Amino acid sequence: MPTKSAAPPATPWFDVIAIPALLRHARNTYGVAMRKALDDAGFDDIPKNGLYVIGGLALGAGDAPLAELIRDLRITKQAAGQLVDTLVTRGYLARMEDPQDRRRQIVTLTGRGRAAAAAQGAARARIDSLLAERIGEAGVGKFRKVLAALIAIGHAPHEDTP
Repeated sequence: MPTKSAAPPATPWFDVIAIPALLRHARNTYGVAMRKALDDAGFDDIPKNGLYVIGGLALGAGDAPLAELIRDLRITKQAAGQLVDTLVTRGYLARMEDPQDRRRQIVTLTGRGRAAAAAQGAARARIDSLLAERIGEAGVGKFRKVLAALIAIGHAPHEDTP
């Protein structure tokens, strides 16, 4: 009696999708969760890149030179200035002169900005927790290491660049 041969294992869906597409969809998971948490908490007027600015300030030392924020956003100085102006006008940020260099400005989270950052952070933590449930803490650690390596590649000088 002939035996049935086992069917070849199916290729997982994530093995046939390009890594940049996977990264985009993964980023969207966080973005949608954070945006919903902010909307639910009454912070529905934060512009698209405002999540990055508010979250970055909340995770950092609390203050950042405006030039540093502009560089990290990788958008034009004009667009970054408009974004900061909008966040100041809407009460999320305060802007002041750098006491050590009057040519620079410092932006700081206001009370409203800290409350928005808390809502955003809670949503991020919820997604982190769900991820850890699926792949374990060790898996999350490896994932962070992989992302850090990818970031390092992006910051390294390339051989084809003069």
